[in-house]
Amino acid sequence: MTSEAYHILGEKRRSRWLVTCDHASNHVPPWVSGGDLGLPASDMARHIAWDVGAAGLAEALAERLDAPAILSKFSRLVIDPNRGEDDPTLLMKLYDGSIIPGNRHAGPQDTEERLARLHRPYHEAYEALATRRDDTVVVAIHSYVSQLRGRPFRPWQVAILHSHLDSRLADPLIARLREDAELMVGDNEPYSGHLPGDSIDRHALSKGRPNVLIEVRNDLIEEEAGQIAWAERLAPALRDILRETGL
Repeated sequence: MTSEAYHILGEKRRSRWLVTCDHASNHVPPWVSGGDLGLPASDMARHIAWDVGAAGLAEALAERLDAPAILSKFSRLVIDPNRGEDDPTLLMKLYDGSIIPGNRHAGPQDTEERLARLHRPYHEAYEALATRRDDTVVVAIHSYVSQLRGRPFRPWQVAILHSHLDSRLADPLIARLREDAELMVGDNEPYSGHLPGDSIDRHALSKGRPNVLIEVRNDLIEEEAGQIAWAERLAPALRDILRETGL
């Protein structure tokens, strides 16, 4: 199933898992600033516009978990689906040193149109998938850049983000990944996993659904081979942990 706002893969897959990818695309719809936010192609290819490699990893992981997956079809710079409607970073005008010309003069009417056509339909579809079973487990896939401009290098290859309200899957997954001495695993690094109004807060924490958010450094999953390798690393770990925790 697909729409202007989202793409659903494996809708009829029946496992408990639901794989999500909020920042799967760097697409700008033609009705938003003529389909061009005024940034050079090099900026639209960066992490500021999407989570590089995350879509491919989400697809590969969903296949291995026999799970449906929902992926956004619009750039986070158009409107960020991983933010609540009242979040001040919902529509960014400056991000990691880049001014977003197409958003510079965006006002409440522009925000409302983007909410109505993109943000809300994405979340409606997300929740519909989550409610297909009463025991859904959400695994959110993101990626992060190794270094923001003027900031320290981020040494972790993978980071597990989670809220203090629910670490039932995150804590054992961190422990499992740290069994590999070659991995540096971040625990709520490079930023906290609790953001009121974000996708996990809205569709997992508020509903009592087990959840985990996985961030992989994007230079490791830029290509298909890396996406598959990480999916094959993560899928058995997730299955084992769900079984062992008895959730």
